[in-house]
Amino acid sequence: MSDPQQHTPGLERSLGLGAVVLTGVAYMAPMIVLGTFGVVAEASNGTVPTAYIVTLIAMLFTAYSYGRMARAYPVSGSAYTYVGKGIGPKFGFLAGWLILLDYFFLPLVIWLIGASFLSTEFPGVPMGVWVVAYIVLTTALNIIGIRVATGVNSVLMAFQVLVLLIFVGLSLAHFFNADTGANALTPFFNEHTTLAAISAGAALAAYSFIGFDAVTTLTEETKNPKRNIPLAVVITALIGGVVFIITSYTVELAHPGTHFEQVDSAAFEIATTIGGNFFAAVFIAGMIVTQFASGIAAQATASRLLYAMGRDGVLPRRVFGYVAPGLHTPVFSVALIGIVGLAALFLDVSTSTSFINFGAFSAFTLVNLSVIVHFWRRRSTAGPGSIIGWLIVPLVGAAIDAYLLYSLDTPAHVIGGIWLLLGLGMLAWLTRGFRQAPPEMAIEE
Repeated sequence: MSDPQQHTPGLERSLGLGAVVLTGVAYMAPMIVLGTFGVVAEASNGTVPTAYIVTLIAMLFTAYSYGRMARAYPVSGSAYTYVGKGIGPKFGFLAGWLILLDYFFLPLVIWLIGASFLSTEFPGVPMGVWVVAYIVLTTALNIIGIRVATGVNSVLMAFQVLVLLIFVGLSLAHFFNADTGANALTPFFNEHTTLAAISAGAALAAYSFIGFDAVTTLTEETKNPKRNIPLAVVITALIGGVVFIITSYTVELAHPGTHFEQVDSAAFEIATTIGGNFFAAVFIAGMIVTQFASGIAAQATASRLLYAMGRDGVLPRRVFGYVAPGLHTPVFSVALIGIVGLAALFLDVSTSTSFINFGAFSAFTLVNLSVIVHFWRRRSTAGPGSIIGWLIVPLVGAAIDAYLLYSLDTPAHVIGGIWLLLGLGMLAWLTRGFRQAPPEMAIEE
């Protein structure tokens, strides 16, 4: 008699390196550099590209650690799997619980921001209509299948890139044709530049990089994952960083300093200055498309994390571990992300984003530490020179992420702390008062 496990539907390996990188870049949303330009400029005293350079260097340490663990454990689950296998199942559960703050609620924030832009363009339509429209469309695409979702994302990404290129071109033209008071080096440092300001800007700029790790949730749908996933993590972070640095540099040339009518909509103000009302409308369209593409990627990756935790029995297996035959997608997990997104009808952007970074930086720190523990347990078989890759690099990454976590504001610490306490309560229930291990990750070493 055949093993019934063999007939259990699973995820389908259909994605190449390019498709995985595309999903990661879409998750990061390249145009977010314009959406947050004003606040980063204000925090960094007008040195936005410098802040992004510092942040890129910092994130590459963590990206390297993700790549190391993805090669060692090529399954879906991201920080949940890597920390669980590297340090232990209890820590793995906590890492998964913490990163859920990012994965679970980020789609909600994305849909809320997109709806706010649409509401600005069409004030006669209630914003709730746009929230629901975003959720229904992205949920349908993600249920149909990951290949359809990535195909749609490729078209939307092309439009984003086009808007960014036009923005960069118009910024340069404005710099050369108008007296902006800037020179080639002004965006990197000026008379108001301080280490504290650059650090503050870098901490805010780190929000733009949240998502480079999301590609690891697609491991079980990726061809040759031991090669492609580590590459995709680093390439995604690099592409995002380069785009953020180049774009912010040219925008700083066109509009140096930190004086804006509205800090939150500084890029719209600059778009009007460099391209007139028509380009300002194009820019708004680009931001709307950005949020749609990012929402597709965020919902897809969040559902894969829920699937991994459900498959292992950490979350209810019949719901979260279910994969629809034929579609090869975790439909219940996808649908749940959409249902949670409806909370955007009752929230604002500042409230819903306050706790995302707490979960991300906590999980990033644990992933870096998991590499160190993994190295320590295997030090007798480690090759020459591996101490740099398995110890020094992740140690630096953990220190940076811990500093970013510490630098978050009080509301983020409060909400994140409450979420952590809830996770500890669930872990106590799963482990009968911490006396036994939670369900193991579904992977052979």
